[in-house]
Amino acid sequence: MSATDHLVIFDTTLRDGEQSPGATMTKAEKLRIAKVLEKLRVDVIEAGFAIASQGDFEAVKGIAESIKGSTICSLARALDKDIDRAAEAVRPAERGRIHTFIATSPIHMKHKLQMQPDEVVEQAVRSVKRARSHVDDVEFSCEDAGRSELDFLCRIIEAAIDAGATTINIPDTVGYAIPEQFGETIRQLLNRVPNADKAVFSVHCHNDLGLAVANSLAAVSSGARQVECTINGLGERAGNASLEELVMAVRTRQDLYTIDTRIDTQHIVPASRLVSTITGFPVQPNKAIVGANAFAHESGIHQDGVLKHRETYEIMRAQDVGWHTNSLVLGKHSGRNAFRSRLLELGIQFETETELNEAFTRFKALADLKHEIFDEDLQAIASHTRQEEDGRYGLVTMQVCSETGVVPRATLTLLMDGKEHKVEAEGSGPVDATFKAIESLVDSGCNLQLYSVNNITSGTDAQGEVTVRLERGGRIVNGVGADTDIIIASAKAYIEALNLISSGGVRQHPQGADV
Repeated sequence: MSATDHLVIFDTTLRDGEQSPGATMTKAEKLRIAKVLEKLRVDVIEAGFAIASQGDFEAVKGIAESIKGSTICSLARALDKDIDRAAEAVRPAERGRIHTFIATSPIHMKHKLQMQPDEVVEQAVRSVKRARSHVDDVEFSCEDAGRSELDFLCRIIEAAIDAGATTINIPDTVGYAIPEQFGETIRQLLNRVPNADKAVFSVHCHNDLGLAVANSLAAVSSGARQVECTINGLGERAGNASLEELVMAVRTRQDLYTIDTRIDTQHIVPASRLVSTITGFPVQPNKAIVGANAFAHESGIHQDGVLKHRETYEIMRAQDVGWHTNSLVLGKHSGRNAFRSRLLELGIQFETETELNEAFTRFKALADLKHEIFDEDLQAIASHTRQEEDGRYGLVTMQVCSETGVVPRATLTLLMDGKEHKVEAEGSGPVDATFKAIESLVDSGCNLQLYSVNNITSGTDAQGEVTVRLERGGRIVNGVGADTDIIIASAKAYIEALNLISSGGVRQHPQGADV
């Protein structure tokens, strides 16, 4: 594609998506997602915020070392220390980018930065120049551009491009924009900034009013040539523009858009499932493109129409975005090599033979319980194998009694610091009794903010995936557990969340980084 007809897809699942409360990912999990994004042929992967923590730095650097098909980007405030740290993290990449930002709205400049407009322009120019001293690919963002004054945006953007910025991002940081107005803002900037032709204009829209995708598409129609988005729309507050919706809107409506992305859309559904499994954020059934009902038809009229001619009620082919019959040929008689090969096809690779052996053992155990094993089951096996390797707490055995007219009771044997402890408790239900039994030993002081159950696949023998969100002292974590027994899955999820919250690793996000 030429520069004029290529819409750049900038994925920030690993940075902005991770800022969703409880969605923090490990380095290994980030790398798994990055490999799927590479398969998707995402142009730019924003791998993290290198200055935020040592873990974030190592994740960005690890992705830069491993991913070859996409540009690897790190976020940085308009501060020397941020920019230098980002440069160090992306240095191993074949194509590295530094994404630096500063707030430009009156409310942010006055109350957050406590800086005058002239000072903001000066700092923006200095940061872009410093970033260009490290890499040739520099993106500059005007944080809260959606509420910034147009004249000031023109001024700071012109200065940033003169300083060496190659991409200019116009974020609707708080999801305030309306499509017609946001599209006009992009059009005005492209017309009024004298050197606008020397940079790619980008948008990063939040979904607080449910308009992130609509605002992004309005910007594209007005000349933006990069969109920043996430898998499943994951992100701060109500989330970001959804990658799958943006890509398929442009691909489906080629009668309106003279551009297209280079995304290999057949990997969209697998990417969605992987992100959902790792973060513990289930996809709602009626979610566009990747929801379980996205291509389902219940109405008799619709069913009749689709059977006669698919396009009567379907504007996309399900298989084009990765929906297909994906039951494995593997079963309880399958060997390790076949198991390993299928994992590699799904972008799952273990760092050690010990991890692979543990996952294979789990696969065999599940195959004894289920007639069919699906790709989603494998992804869950891989995730939970890694998650349960280390931790202060562990589940050894459990017995739960739930009988009509009898108060439910749970009896568990737990590991704590390597020693076994037997605990029991009553509750209003089997899950409540289980959690109370665990708390009788650990006394965590946590607040339970979320308990949700999601079936990984269809059928009564499906694994249930339970998400438990705990909060303590302002820190929020998600624990995820999977099992064909929902009560056991619940216990696993609660214990994983306890391990995460007791690990002491608090991920810091300087300035919120909500670009």
